[in-house]
Amino acid sequence: MNILAIDTCTEVASITLSIFGKKTSRVILDMAKSSGQILMLCDEVFSETGVELNEVDVIVYTKGPGAFTGVRMCVGVVQGLSLASGIPTMGFSTLELLGFKAASRLNSQKIAAAIDARMGEVYWAIYEHGLLCNERICGPDNVDKLSEDYIGVGSGWGSYKESLAERSNIKQIESDFYPESVDLIELFLLATENGQVATFELPQPTYLRNNVAQKSLK
Repeated sequence: MNILAIDTCTEVASITLSIFGKKTSRVILDMAKSSGQILMLCDEVFSETGVELNEVDVIVYTKGPGAFTGVRMCVGVVQGLSLASGIPTMGFSTLELLGFKAASRLNSQKIAAAIDARMGEVYWAIYEHGLLCNERICGPDNVDKLSEDYIGVGSGWGSYKESLAERSNIKQIESDFYPESVDLIELFLLATENGQVATFELPQPTYLRNNVAQKSLK
């Protein structure tokens, strides 16, 4: 199966093309300066692998929450590629991808994911035993009360470490930890094993901070 994975919802933007399990990726570390380069990165991975877009079987992507420009860009690019070539898609929460990556890399079944949402808030969720729960936007003083066997990951921990640690009771923190498209491939394969199916429905973003998102789209 040929899988194209796209993630542009945080400070790190990445593209991965998996050709029957062999992965080719491109990563940009500063999302603020890279919003116009995603299609170029797609062209690079297609050129390197010698594969055409119409040979892709499915596109997987992050749908947010995250930076508004990055979320809109990711969903918009996926919409265009999917509609242009008739390719089904499957979207995942940015927080789910972050939790999945952390659980795999850090060998833990208890992850507290926090992405800096600006304006004194974080995008927050618990990823526990392969399930995402309690996804929401909140202040760093209003996160879940947890225990020391959880690991805190994501940019929110870098911005609000003291408040998040005090409220959650978490001691082990990996703030320099970001979602990446290469892990989307594995998350998609796991989802299909569990019965999820890619569809031709128009991809839609997840914002969580809906009042701000609505204003930004006017």
